[in-house]
Amino acid sequence: MEWRKDGYLISTDKSKIDIATVHRFLSQTYWAEGIPIEIVKRGVDNSLCFAIYRGERLIGFAGVITDFATFAYLADVFILPEERGKRLSKWLMRVILDHPRLQGLRRFTLATRDAHGLYAQFGFTPFDKPERWMERHAPDIYKQK
Repeated sequence: MEWRKDGYLISTDKSKIDIATVHRFLSQTYWAEGIPIEIVKRGVDNSLCFAIYRGERLIGFAGVITDFATFAYLADVFILPEERGKRLSKWLMRVILDHPRLQGLRRFTLATRDAHGLYAQFGFTPFDKPERWMERHAPDIYKQK
């Protein structure tokens, strides 16, 4: 699927995704520092991906990990620094939340350190009962050889 606005394109076509750009950005983030490109490729292959383009250049990305029935997890959201401040993240979120295959989900989650304000605009809230949630977290997994 594709959406166009003000010279930008959002596409879910995985064949268009510049994996090198996604990897370069993600490997420098607090949540995926040092991630190998093979893991990025596997993540793209197994997610519903939304890539933002200006012309042919990938300038933003988000992945949704989902069963398309009850649950989705939003991951790896970014807009390249030089493209920020243009409301692209808001447009991206609207496109994701309006995607026909993501309707009727019981739960849509995400994790963020610093973008609570953005996601709150789209109905995301802290867990009502965080004591019910658990995780297995391996923060240094990409640093292990």
